[in-house]
Amino acid sequence: MVAVPASAPGGTAKPLQIVARVHAMPPQHNAGAEHMLVSMLRPLVERGHDVSVWLSRYGQAHKEYEYRGIRVVPLESRLDFPSAVRRASVLLAHLETVPSTASLARGYGKPLVVLCHNTHGPTFRDMASGGTALAVYNSLWMQNEAEVHFAEFPKSTRPAASLIVRPPVFADEYATKPGKAITLVNCNPEKGGKVLDALARRMPDQQFLAVRGAYGEQILPDLPNVEVVKHVDGADMREKVYARTKVLLMPSSYESWGRAGVEALASGIPVVAHPTPGLCESLGEAGVFVDRNDVDGYEAVLRKLLAPAEYRLASKRAKARSAELDPAADLAAWCSAIEGLKG
Repeated sequence: MVAVPASAPGGTAKPLQIVARVHAMPPQHNAGAEHMLVSMLRPLVERGHDVSVWLSRYGQAHKEYEYRGIRVVPLESRLDFPSAVRRASVLLAHLETVPSTASLARGYGKPLVVLCHNTHGPTFRDMASGGTALAVYNSLWMQNEAEVHFAEFPKSTRPAASLIVRPPVFADEYATKPGKAITLVNCNPEKGGKVLDALARRMPDQQFLAVRGAYGEQILPDLPNVEVVKHVDGADMREKVYARTKVLLMPSSYESWGRAGVEALASGIPVVAHPTPGLCESLGEAGVFVDRNDVDGYEAVLRKLLAPAEYRLASKRAKARSAELDPAADLAAWCSAIEGLKG
């Protein structure tokens, strides 16, 4: 992990009570939004702050547990969330929990931080409903889309401050020697489950991995060259997924950033992706972009990448892009911004 120095500008000597409200967390729920949250909370814990995550949906866990140094409080524990809000220095929310958390923040006079993970209407509408002390966008593209929202709805309340934090990926936690399979993480239709199925049928001599996702109907081919991997905790992705992957597929209809692709880059694994604005920004020149409706194009690119010389070049570009995405500066700015808020 990239450590964020306690002496970073804006640091505070007094530990903060940082309370996050989200719908689900690892290890039961492993999606990009939740792992982005985890990777942003970890450096705050390292700097001595008290960080807790309170879940808003019922799940498998019934008692408090710790995940990567973060205290997680399941809804089943029946502990008093409003009491935690009263003690909080800062409240944090994302996705569906923003409206209810914003209401509590206003009622108790607490600064609210909103993590924006996508450009869908509710994201900007809820964030701009009033009282957001800090809006965090996961890409330059998303920040620009937020500006479009404010131009279209001038009566919306802008957050007091905003910050871009690209989903932090600590490369040393993912880097490994690539394997032999062509892999898709989350096999729902929007992520490209049908593309994986079509490619596996066209390339019967090639090994494929189909990794179950955290959400959506999963398209899991019943073919001898496709191995289905159960839903994987983010902490196990290196061993269970990337160490077995030669090329990662990301033929997604929508990605605001694409964390799995950046994780793969750490091992020099080439990523073949649909050119969503988020993936174009995250993968940069390392990405190999093919329209998700062009299965012929995906097959041609994969066959080319499986040639040793082409693979070495693509792998070199992937590692270079991974180095460019070092999260240290983003996390230092994030920690300083949080420490500058006062409840």
